[in-house]
Amino acid sequence: MDADRLAQGLVVYLILLICLSVHEWAHAWTADKLGDPTARNLGRVTLNPIPHIDLIGTVLLPLFMILFSPGFFLIGWGKPVPVDRRNLRNGAKGDIQVAMAGPVSNLLLCLVGCIIGGLFARVVPGALELVMMFLYINLLLACFNMIPIPPLDGSYLLKHAVKMSDATYARLAQFGFLIIILLLNFTPLFQILLMAMSAIGWPYFAVLEFLAGQ
Repeated sequence: MDADRLAQGLVVYLILLICLSVHEWAHAWTADKLGDPTARNLGRVTLNPIPHIDLIGTVLLPLFMILFSPGFFLIGWGKPVPVDRRNLRNGAKGDIQVAMAGPVSNLLLCLVGCIIGGLFARVVPGALELVMMFLYINLLLACFNMIPIPPLDGSYLLKHAVKMSDATYARLAQFGFLIIILLLNFTPLFQILLMAMSAIGWPYFAVLEFLAGQ
């Protein structure tokens, strides 16, 4: 691997680490605000990446995909935020709010990134590619986490829609990522994910290009 590819891969990984940390912080912060102090007591209401790192999802798998995978598709996740849902106000509504806080935080990062990044790229044109990568990673995290398969965030919408028991949800979550990887490789899920990213992302990229003077 040449030095340029290694440097680019490390930059991509740093962006992913920042975005994952904000995603997990948003879950923890929202749970705390809705009455459950579990995450705060465990030091998870923080933007410091270290408490949010999952060895496989935050370190091994993303680095392997960045450094050794041809093309660019990146999957990663942080350590799940512990939530005692019995403490949450508003019951199922509170549970869904905690789950949706992660994807929403990534979309908010897209908004901030396209505005600030676009203005910065107008002055430093070479920064545009980096800002676009920042948007891409946040869109990927937001859309990927909305897949309704446990333990991803979108699965909580399904859980409450079908009134799934906690025990059934926990059993499904044990095999969730294996199911997701199989679906990404052997079904149109990958193409659907890219279509969702394109549909949600075009306004951000349009604002970015306008502000950058492209």
